[in-house]
Amino acid sequence: MSAKPILEKLAVLADAAKYDASCASSGTVKRDSTGTKGIGSTEGMGICHSYAPDGRCISLLKILLTNFCIYDCRFCINRASSNVERARFSPQEVVRLTLDFYKRNYIEGLFLSSGIIRSEDYTMEQLVEVARILREEHRFQGYIHLKTIAGADPGLIALAGLYADRLSTNVELPTEAGLSSFAPEKKPETIRKTMASVRVGADDAIEAAKSRLIGKAKPPRFAPAGQSTQMIVGADAARDDDILKTATNLYSGYQLRRVYYSAYSPIPDASRDLPPVRPPLMREHRLYQADWLLRFYGFERAEIMEGASGGMLDLAIDPKLAWALQRREAFPVDINRAPRELLLRVPGLGTRAVDRIVAARRLGKLRLGDLAKLTASVKKVLPFIIALDWRPGKLTDSADLRARFAPPAEQLALAL
Repeated sequence: MSAKPILEKLAVLADAAKYDASCASSGTVKRDSTGTKGIGSTEGMGICHSYAPDGRCISLLKILLTNFCIYDCRFCINRASSNVERARFSPQEVVRLTLDFYKRNYIEGLFLSSGIIRSEDYTMEQLVEVARILREEHRFQGYIHLKTIAGADPGLIALAGLYADRLSTNVELPTEAGLSSFAPEKKPETIRKTMASVRVGADDAIEAAKSRLIGKAKPPRFAPAGQSTQMIVGADAARDDDILKTATNLYSGYQLRRVYYSAYSPIPDASRDLPPVRPPLMREHRLYQADWLLRFYGFERAEIMEGASGGMLDLAIDPKLAWALQRREAFPVDINRAPRELLLRVPGLGTRAVDRIVAARRLGKLRLGDLAKLTASVKKVLPFIIALDWRPGKLTDSADLRARFAPPAEQLALAL
C-alpha cells in the first residue's frame, strides 16, 4: 500500500476521478440526519457538484479508491501502461475522509469508483466495504453512489445495492466494435450481465414492497436512485445515431435512470488511433438534448435523426428545432386546443411550460401576452404556434426560418 499521506492520495485520486461523468444524486430518498437516526443528509447546498432535476445542487466527494488498474483500456488515463502517479486508499481512509468532509459541511455524499486491482471481485469487495462501514458502523445517512465493477459476483452487486443510493456500470464506448478495439479486456456481455443484476435487485425490491407476505415488515432498499452509465463520445467512429441507439436499448433493457455522455479527453501517451483533440463540446450538449427528447418528450430515435447528415446531430440548432423544421406540416399548433403530447413538440416549450399552458387554458383562452408569462422562449415559439391573438402566417414556412435561430458561424466556432 502507498505510504503517501492521505491528503496527497486525495489530490491524486480526486483528479483521477474527474473523467467519470456519471456522477449524479437525483432520485434519492430524503433521509433524516437529526437525533439518533444518523449523520449526513442528501438535502441542502454544499468538491463535485451535481444537480437534481429540481435544480438542487448536491456536493459529493468524488474519488477513486485507487487508480492502479490491471486493465489497459487505451482511452483511459489510469490504464495499466499509463505513466501516471498512482495512489490507493484503504476503505477506512475513504470512510474517514467522507465523514470529515461531511462534518465540515463540504459534502452531502460520496461518489466512489476504482481501477481494477487483483480481480473484479476483490475490487468490488473493497467498494462495498466502504459503504458498509459508513452505513452500519457510523450510521451515515448521506448519499452514496458506487461504481459497480463489471464481472463482479452478483452477490457483491446485491450487497452494494443495499448500501448505495445509486449504482452505475459504465459501458465505456457506444458500440461493441469500439469496445473491442479500444478495451479488448472488457466484454459487452459482462457489462450487460452486471447491469442486469442491478435491475433484478431493483425489481425484487419493488416486488417485496408490494408483497402482502411481508406484512408490516419494511422491505430492504435497493439502490433507490436507480442505476446509470457513461459513454465516451468521440474516441471511436461511433455516430450520434449509434450512440442514441445504444442509449435507447439501455433505457429499455435495464431501466436506467440516466445515460451520461462524456466528450473524449485526449490523454498523455495515447495510441495513434485515438483523436489528438477532443470532439466539440457542443456535440456532447446536443446528445444530452436528444436524450431529454427520448426520455421526457415522447420522441423516437428515428424522429430525432430525421434529416441528420451522416447520422450526426446538427451542431448549430437543437434537435427539437431540427425536427420541427423537417416537419413543418405539423405546425402551427394551437396552444389553446392542442393535446399535451403535441405541445411538447413545439420548439421552445419545455415540460414545465407545457404543464403551465395546460393548466392556464382551463381558465380561459390564452393570448400571446399570457404565453410570455409561462415561458421565456416566446421568440422561438412564435413560428410554430397559434394563440387567441396570434397567427404566424407564412412565417412557419419561411425559407430563412433556420437562419433565424442558428448562431453566426463565428459564434458557433467559439462553442466548438
